[in-house]
Amino acid sequence: MTQFIKDYVSSCQQCSRNKNIHHKRFGLLKPLPMPNGPWICLSMDFITQLSLSNSFDSILVIVNRFLKMSVFIPTISSITSLDLAHLFIKNIFSKHGLPLRIVSDRRPLFVSSFWTNLCQKLKISRDLSTAYHPETDGQTKRVNQILEQYVWIYQLLFFTVYGRDPQFDSAHITQDTPVGKVSEKFQSVQHNVKRELEVSINRFKRYADKIRASPPVFNPGDMVWLSSKNIKSTRPTKKLSERWLGPFPILKKVSTHAYHLKLPSQ
Repeated sequence: MTQFIKDYVSSCQQCSRNKNIHHKRFGLLKPLPMPNGPWICLSMDFITQLSLSNSFDSILVIVNRFLKMSVFIPTISSITSLDLAHLFIKNIFSKHGLPLRIVSDRRPLFVSSFWTNLCQKLKISRDLSTAYHPETDGQTKRVNQILEQYVWIYQLLFFTVYGRDPQFDSAHITQDTPVGKVSEKFQSVQHNVKRELEVSINRFKRYADKIRASPPVFNPGDMVWLSSKNIKSTRPTKKLSERWLGPFPILKKVSTHAYHLKLPSQ
């Protein structure tokens, strides 16, 4: 009788549709692959709905994932995929060459046929974030926050605040420095940067996984529930809507954290 009750409760559709989840969030953190050098892997995003300045109301943010160096390009909110290509060629390709990977969200510009075909022709791999999962490109989101804060509070130049120009130390590289030593020092710096990035990523993953659990394994054909969190409902209030929809069959396993479901047309 006990087993029958457990099976009945676990298979009750009304309970499955509406009950809250109290276990740890499924899916351990999956950091993006570490780039081997600068300007090999970039992340891109837009800051929009800014006050009009010199005919611009948006900023294209491009971050070098290895050095964390950021490029801020003024643009407009009505930018097209062709305009995006021109900005990329003018501000990135002309100065740093072509990257191997670009991380971005799924906004229409980044999934347009023109941008997709351009990346394919240039042999640039696109890493698009999963829907409603901004953590994929959290680095650029954080840079956006810093830039927005800077734009908001920026009023004075460096000289006005400190009464002097910023000092840049270039004494360690002189005209008499042998090329070999400069190259060796450059490679050593990149090696140290990569090592510190790996340590930082591993530390971040360790803390993030404390509140996560390993995802369950599903196979094509399995029936699963779909969260209604980001799905619009015709009900008058979201609070009383069903928390889970389905169950729906799995068509394909995209990754350990994502599956392609067979959904109804409406």
